[in-house]
Amino acid sequence: MDLGIGGKRALVCASSKGLGRGCAEALAAAGVELVMNARGAEALEDAAGVIRAAHGVQVTTIAADITDPAGRAEVLAAAGDVDILVTNAGGPPPGLWSDWDRDDFIAALDANMLAPIALMTALLPGMMDRGWGRVVNITSQSVKAPIPVLGLSNSARAGLTGYVAGTARQVAPHGVTINNLLPGIHATDRADALDRGVVQAEGITLDEARARRAATIPARRYGTAQEFGAMCAFLCSQHAGFVVGQNILLDGGAVNATL
Repeated sequence: MDLGIGGKRALVCASSKGLGRGCAEALAAAGVELVMNARGAEALEDAAGVIRAAHGVQVTTIAADITDPAGRAEVLAAAGDVDILVTNAGGPPPGLWSDWDRDDFIAALDANMLAPIALMTALLPGMMDRGWGRVVNITSQSVKAPIPVLGLSNSARAGLTGYVAGTARQVAPHGVTINNLLPGIHATDRADALDRGVVQAEGITLDEARARRAATIPARRYGTAQEFGAMCAFLCSQHAGFVVGQNILLDGGAVNATL
């Protein structure tokens, strides 16, 4: 399918690895020019080089912490007028409700709620003026079904979801859509970190931890960054202009819900 976005320009956050990279690669395959951001310069340049070689698109890289105001300003200055924004940031560490204090919650909100909101605040006006734009926020399946050990993530991402629900309806008349992608477990560094936590807590092997988690997913496997990226690219396409303010699960059926 021709997504109709060749020549558009996208800012994809945290795109050197994992789900962000999957989104960047899928957009590049559709002919989109990329502004790629991540904290680690080496991994970012490696990913950008692979994407340039594979798809022949222009790729600009900015190594900076998108959750830090100075880093975000640097990214926005380099990005300029973009047509597509994909927000993404690593999730807070797991733990118990009794482990967290106010500073932990503020850090989670900064990374997983306030940083995406700041990016949208900066870039939505230009999209609206041009009459076309796409925003995809990578959040979590915990928005639909909270995960007890991820209380920091549950809280911050629920706040972002509420913000998007109202804002998406306000910008839609201007040809701009905002939607959220809610990943379940995918074969990424984040999944490895969670599985290693189980290994340490229960004294089992990493393979056993992965097999146990996969058994809880109806698809009986972890998702891939490639299939996640394909859904992101579709939401950014010309074909998805009537999809507004939605929370789309990509979890292999893990969340057992009718709606």
